Amino acid sequence: MRIDLFTLFPAMCRAYLDDSILLRAQEMGALQAQVHNIRDWTTDKHKITDDTPFGGGGGMVMKPEPIFAAMEAVLGDELGTCPVILMSPLGRTFTQQVARELATLPRFALLCGRYEGVDERVREQLVTDEISLGDFVLTGGELPALAIADAVTRLLPGVLGAPGAADDDSFSYDGLLEYPHYTRPAVFRGWQVPEILLSGHHAKIVQWRREQALRRTRQLRPDLLASAKLSQADRQFLQSVQESE
Repeated sequence: MRIDLFTLFPAMCRAYLDDSILLRAQEMGALQAQVHNIRDWTTDKHKITDDTPFGGGGGMVMKPEPIFAAMEAVLGDELGTCPVILMSPLGRTFTQQVARELATLPRFALLCGRYEGVDERVREQLVTDEISLGDFVLTGGELPALAIADAVTRLLPGVLGAPGAADDDSFSYDGLLEYPHYTRPAVFRGWQVPEILLSGHHAKIVQWRREQALRRTRQLRPDLLASAKLSQADRQFLQSVQESE
């Protein structure tokens, strides 16, 4: 997969992409992450990428010329077929399902807005999708773009190691929150790891983890249960929990 990230702050993005899981994904060839500085496509000596909005008002707006030039130069013949995603509070909310959708693509571009946003002609003529992390506003699109790159990359085959390593994550294929995790020491300040996890009984551990995921989801995000993939045994367990309260 190739991800092209267009930004005014390339160092901020490169620092995150070149570390941890994303670095490993690039080294193993699963990911090609390219960061493009929009300022490189300005034509004035001051490399100006923004200007005051027509009609007045506060703030600055990112100019269309360098963004169009950058996209045309980088995407080339794929401009029009490669998805161009604008980080925007106007966009659809990013979820694990959206991450899985993007993980099936061979290539997509992420455009990071700044200031009051991009010139509307960029949205109308270049952008094919808009994504938001939630109902709040950040200084720029770099953090959302990196979050998307991270979430998508960890779904690529082999990146996390064992096949299906991400299947038990929260919001994964069954739609539940993830079960709790423990590691050594078995007793810490008097708090002990659940005995079932020390038993070596694989089937019982699997059952315990499933029940904990159900309990946790019911307690913290009951809204997820409406669309979760639940077996008859899951429903019976949830019913028993409800009746015991």
